[in-house]
Amino acid sequence: MDRRPTIIDVAREAGVSKSTVSLVLQNSPSVRAETRAEVRAAMARLGYVYNRSAAMMRSSSAGLIGLVINDLRNPFFTEFATSLQMALSARGFATVIANTDESPDLQVQVISAMLEHGVSALIISPAYGDGDTAFEMIERAGVPAMQVLRKVNPRTERFPFAAPDYMAGGLLAARHLLAEGCRRIAFVGGMSDRGVTQERMAGYLSELDRAGLEPFALHGRATRAFGREAARQLLARQPRLDGAICFNDMVALGMMSGFAEAGHTVGSAFRIVGFDNIEEAAQAYPSLTSIGCGIADFGVRIAATVLGWLQDGTVPPPELRTPVELLVRRSSGLTQA
Repeated sequence: MDRRPTIIDVAREAGVSKSTVSLVLQNSPSVRAETRAEVRAAMARLGYVYNRSAAMMRSSSAGLIGLVINDLRNPFFTEFATSLQMALSARGFATVIANTDESPDLQVQVISAMLEHGVSALIISPAYGDGDTAFEMIERAGVPAMQVLRKVNPRTERFPFAAPDYMAGGLLAARHLLAEGCRRIAFVGGMSDRGVTQERMAGYLSELDRAGLEPFALHGRATRAFGREAARQLLARQPRLDGAICFNDMVALGMMSGFAEAGHTVGSAFRIVGFDNIEEAAQAYPSLTSIGCGIADFGVRIAATVLGWLQDGTVPPPELRTPVELLVRRSSGLTQA
């Protein structure tokens, strides 16, 4: 068996019901000695390990889940955290949330505190940097933990990873701008050495290569301030560019401000596509074309995945990618928002 055995596997192996196995694990006197022995033998053959903390959570009215986010100032992460917390609450679980502000040291501190307070699982959108200490702590504690939205630890068999399909998003954005007639397209924002930047760029690079066009990247922090400054730099140094795919909507919104300040119109001579589809993308003027990641639904899905791991022993796959979609608005040429 290439996954952790569950109570259902034990029941099947022993030829009894799931409820009977549960009674054996609870040392209930209602189970015959012969049946108890058969169930224990099946557990030994399968290598089943009883997760007592998860069992205690199942029998109580509420458990505690730790949620560690790298940047809660970004609406993309805030929407994810809100959606996940509400989904867990609907199932009777409480969430303790911490913002690491992209600091590996702070990440170690908050994870240590959560483990000390007895969280039964961790969901982490990790900070980049030296992440080994935090994950080693989690492994010693034996607590289930998922990486979401960005992957730092490569051991996904122990720390499963889930995120939207960023590469597909970059591909959709590039195809759209090419179809709109753009031929000199930049990728703007995101730190070049980070995996999430490389994934979001991958589809863009692939499509430009297929079209026989040269890529151009201007990397930097994924903020409005960088996007605004990037617009100034591109207008001064790369005036022939006619389109940009931004690392996220924050950079794209900043770029639109920079273009407006310089008296340039976005949506005709220059087209912009953002990434994440935060709420403001549709409300900005001009409205921002963006790659929608379905982040609210993603939060609900991650909540269900972690609870399945805790309650039923269903270990998540090492990696999960969820679909994305292109939402076309005025910033890339749509005449009606």
